[in-house]
Amino acid sequence: MAKQTNIRLDDAVKAAAEDRAKRRGLTLQGYVADLIEADVNQARAAFMAGATTFLAQYAEEFEAEIGEDRYPGLPEGPAKSAPRDAA
Repeated sequence: MAKQTNIRLDDAVKAAAEDRAKRRGLTLQGYVADLIEADVNQARAAFMAGATTFLAQYAEEFEAEIGEDRYPGLPEGPAKSAPRDAA
């Protein structure tokens, strides 16, 4: 569910943002929402890439420390697609 957020912009920034939104065929609200979503998704992607690299680097150490398969029955690699009834 979408939530409403209010922001304050000075007149020059608001005018420039409205112009950019109009050129993209968006409302100011849609333009700002797209900018925030893109920034959040970029940060999330960077974090996940870093976490994946970290886990790959220390896989042997984790295996030595844990020493067992904590999730027996799961496939070795990541799933290529989720089942149709997956939530």
